[in-house]
Amino acid sequence: MDPTAAQPGFRQRKLQPNMRLRNSSPDGSDGSQLFEDTSGAGLGPQSGYRNQHAGPQAEGFPGQSLLSDPMSNLAMAYGSSLASQGREMVDKNLDRFIPISKLKYYFAVDTVYVGKKLGLLVFPYMHENWEVSYQQDTPVAPRFDVNAPDLYIPAMGFITYVLVAGLALGTQNKFSPELLGVQASSAFVWLVMEVLAVLLSLYLVTVNTDLTTIDLLAFSGYKYVGMIVGVVAGLLFGKPAYYLSLLWCCAAIFVFMIRTLRLKLLSEAAAEGRLVRGARNQLRMYLTMSIAAAQPIFMYWLTYHLIR
Repeated sequence: MDPTAAQPGFRQRKLQPNMRLRNSSPDGSDGSQLFEDTSGAGLGPQSGYRNQHAGPQAEGFPGQSLLSDPMSNLAMAYGSSLASQGREMVDKNLDRFIPISKLKYYFAVDTVYVGKKLGLLVFPYMHENWEVSYQQDTPVAPRFDVNAPDLYIPAMGFITYVLVAGLALGTQNKFSPELLGVQASSAFVWLVMEVLAVLLSLYLVTVNTDLTTIDLLAFSGYKYVGMIVGVVAGLLFGKPAYYLSLLWCCAAIFVFMIRTLRLKLLSEAAAEGRLVRGARNQLRMYLTMSIAAAQPIFMYWLTYHLIR
């Protein structure tokens, strides 16, 4: 055999395994890759471990970890306590400037009380017992005692007076929203000035009384009932009816104020009808009569221009 002919065959047999190693791989991957890729095998267990731990968080909502944190729960509880404390502080300051709990007492009325009170304001001459009833050192609600002051009748009387004044101005061809607003604001300003003047007088005279500012506002607002009666009578029957009805209501409110305020301002002896002695009791008597006498003046001043 020719050695030169056998040599290429031998080389062919020797080179074939090497070419199979270079051009083929056990998993059938591309032959151009020189080395086996082991990065996937190294990352496989780690990625599975990560996915196993990330699974429960991915399944829950995003704020679940925040709500399960004890610090966040403590912060929420602290915020709720601050909100409740702020609400209590606002209620306390609001009740100090605007006594809402006390205002509920003055509006605790019913239909029977309103009817009796209106009759007492128009005809107070036959009424005998003027003392306010108490229950455990607390005055009873107005609906249980006709002598108790209320704010329902003064408030409704003020609104009705403004409406009747608008009707009277309309009959004179003088109605306008601006003029009606001036009428309402002037009546309110006179009412506030009257209450402030009474408070100043009580302070100067140094009267120890259980009268509150709301009580004075209620007593001063009762005159709107007589004003409405006078204006309505004048619109229906003319000026003579206005003067007669207003005169009757002025006398009624004068008697009502005297008999009501004397139990609040005068001493117990004066309230029982005995002779008033002492300079301080004399001042209290003059103050009571001045408050009562001011009611007819305001009633005429706020209504005379509405009747022509």
